[in-house]
Amino acid sequence: MRWGWGFTLVELLLVLAIIGTLTSIGLPRIQESIDRAKIARAIGDIRALQADITSDPLPADLAAIGRAGMLDPWGNPYVYNPHIYGNGKGEARKDRFLVPLNSEYDLYSKGKDGESRAPLTAKVSKDDIVRADDGGYIGLASKY
Repeated sequence: MRWGWGFTLVELLLVLAIIGTLTSIGLPRIQESIDRAKIARAIGDIRALQADITSDPLPADLAAIGRAGMLDPWGNPYVYNPHIYGNGKGEARKDRFLVPLNSEYDLYSKGKDGESRAPLTAKVSKDDIVRADDGGYIGLASKY
């Protein structure tokens, strides 16, 4: 008796190997695209928050402009740190020369890892989305 209509085990294994290879190539690219989209959304959110903050006198927190509880694309709250109200510039975000990024307030997302430190050179700060140069730059801390 002859079977003739089926696939051999070798053919099935070959197809599975090809599918596995294509998947291993495609998934990282898909993840990169998702990460870029989340970064772009965070940048847009920070621009919108900046417009709300500068349209009024400098608020004490994001709740004062009706944005309490606003989350970044990674599910973390945006951080707003005005340099008035007793905070001073000791808590201000700083560049690689330890110079504050902004004169009035810092506004940023803690990025994918959800962690952050004041200097942008800290390892956990490299994925942060920051507002710097008093709004002249909004983007990844690692590119500032």
